[in-house]
Amino acid sequence: MAMDWQRLVSTKRLGREDEHTDVGTRTEYLKDWDRLVYSSAFRRLQDKTQVFPLSDSDYVRTRLTHSIEVSSVGRSLGMQCGQFICEKESSLQMDPQDFGNIVAAACLAHDIGNPPFGHSGETAIQYWFNEKGALYLKEFGERERQDFLRFEGNAQGFRLITRLQNTHNHGGFQLTYAVLAAFGKYPRPSDLPKSKKISEKKFGYCADDAENFIAVAEGVGLVQKGDGAFSRHPLAFLMEAADDVCYNIVDLEDGHRLGRISFDQAHDLLASIAFPPGKSESASYRQIDSNSGKVEYLRARAIGNIIESVVEVFKDSYAKIMDGQFEEDLVSRCKFAPQLAAIKQISISRIYTTPAVLEIEAAGFEILGGLLSKVVPALFTPEADRSPVEKKIAEIVPKQFSQGASPYQRLLGATDYISGMTDTFALSMFRRLYGMELPGSSI
Repeated sequence: MAMDWQRLVSTKRLGREDEHTDVGTRTEYLKDWDRLVYSSAFRRLQDKTQVFPLSDSDYVRTRLTHSIEVSSVGRSLGMQCGQFICEKESSLQMDPQDFGNIVAAACLAHDIGNPPFGHSGETAIQYWFNEKGALYLKEFGERERQDFLRFEGNAQGFRLITRLQNTHNHGGFQLTYAVLAAFGKYPRPSDLPKSKKISEKKFGYCADDAENFIAVAEGVGLVQKGDGAFSRHPLAFLMEAADDVCYNIVDLEDGHRLGRISFDQAHDLLASIAFPPGKSESASYRQIDSNSGKVEYLRARAIGNIIESVVEVFKDSYAKIMDGQFEEDLVSRCKFAPQLAAIKQISISRIYTTPAVLEIEAAGFEILGGLLSKVVPALFTPEADRSPVEKKIAEIVPKQFSQGASPYQRLLGATDYISGMTDTFALSMFRRLYGMELPGSSI
């Protein structure tokens, strides 16, 4: 049975379901975007790694600038696909801009749950619980255990926007069901086996957040696929595509600016997308006299062409998407997929695996592992049984993270606290807890 757009674009707010919403010039989806952009969690992304950890350059992207760029691309994708949806669904009282705003808000939050030091930070937390922290998980159910053994930034993101921010509110930011569902790339719990299906590669919510996630999924009418598992919201494919477009193209631009990718390499890879067969280089491009300016121009034009191609894939796949049967990412099916695969290969060899990046990522393992080794025992141990040093560490941790009612919730408090840190704060806290630095001093 196909999903219904009347439900998929629900303006109900998590935690405020009974309140009536008035549609005005500033729509509910725009309000969601504003709530996210003004949040402390979003601001912290300015000091979280995108590709280059703790970079000395003020040019390269952080998680903050990356998220803004993804939101921009997502808005374009949402508006163009929204125009198509409005034509297909004539009874739907929506404008194309509404779809753009839903996707833009979901994109803005797509990395908000990522821990310090990029994706290696996720791996570091997983590694610690698998290798050193398993003893804390012995009494947990399988779903609770897997929340830590497979720690996931996407699930942490859902937790952050629905629980950890604005803790005095049930529902956290109290975002619309439509935006929360579009945010959910992996609408399933942690204990289900992974598969090659695009929505089943990872998990999207922790056991502690199941009630909130299922309320949203059922509220917008996602197709149920199993125990706590659902199909993707159709607009989640556009959020994913916006991210894929940005990190493929933009990482290459950053790599060129930092000297990891030559101009000739960047030009050849980007020009094949910016000026596909049948289109010659524009006069505007030929007038640019700097290599960096040329790469910026090619990046912008390439993103525009990929957006158009992704929209066509969405249209062609619309029936399967609406039935909950589509299980591929849109970018891999667009006509520029071969060029993007080539970009990904050179990015792996020349950007992601360079010594400077790998050294700091390795240090991130030590930093996050070290923090977990201090914070987890302090929060997991009942207050009456804590050692003197555990008591001090528990007092350092903000109260919202240290007052879980159960061992599972106290352990979540530890990962909530550490994953929410910026790169710089994590490094500073590591030094202080291990006696390498005191407040107000530096070594």
